Order: sequence, then structure tokens, then C-alpha cells
Amino acid sequence: MTTAGNHQSTASAGTKRRLKIWFIVVALFMGWASYTLLSQLERQGQSELKLAEAQQKIDAATKQMNDLKQQAARLNDKEYIGQLATKDQGMVKKGEKQIQVIE
Repeated sequence: MTTAGNHQSTASAGTKRRLKIWFIVVALFMGWASYTLLSQLERQGQSELKLAEAQQKIDAATKQMNDLKQQAARLNDKEYIGQLATKDQGMVKKGEKQIQVIE
């Protein structure tokens, strides 16, 4: 009876040891997986910020390009060119008088 009881306690001790080792391995793996997940989430957040900044730059460049296209299209209009000449250069058409405001 002592041998059967001794053998059972030895087997029980071996099983407990294997379970402890298994739990340690699982805990280490879960720690590594958690660390990897958190670092990837941080990198994803940084990438999203960079993407948002790039999108803002693209939107600003697109707006500027559309404004320049509109301005170039208006330069083909004779009336607009006349307004620019009057405003910027002080030119007037024949028969018109330029009015200057003195402060």
C-alpha cells in the first residue's frame, strides 16, 4: 500500500509541476501577445495621424489648384482683365475719369 500511495503522490507531484510549467509558458506567451498588440495599436495610431496630415495637405493643394484653375479661366475674360487693369494699374477706358480718394 505504501508503494501505491507513494507512486500516486509522485505522479500527482509531477502533474502539478507540469501544470505550473504549462501555466508559466501560457502566461509568458500572453504577456508577449499583449505587448505586441499594444505596440501595434500605438503604431496604427501614429500611422492614422500621418494619414490625416497627408490628407489635409492633399485637400489644401487641391483647393489651391482649383483656385488657380478658376483664376486662369477668368484671365480669358476681357471684362475681368479690364477690372484688374483698373484696380491694379489705375488704367481707365476712353471717356472714363479715374477717381482718387485722398485721406
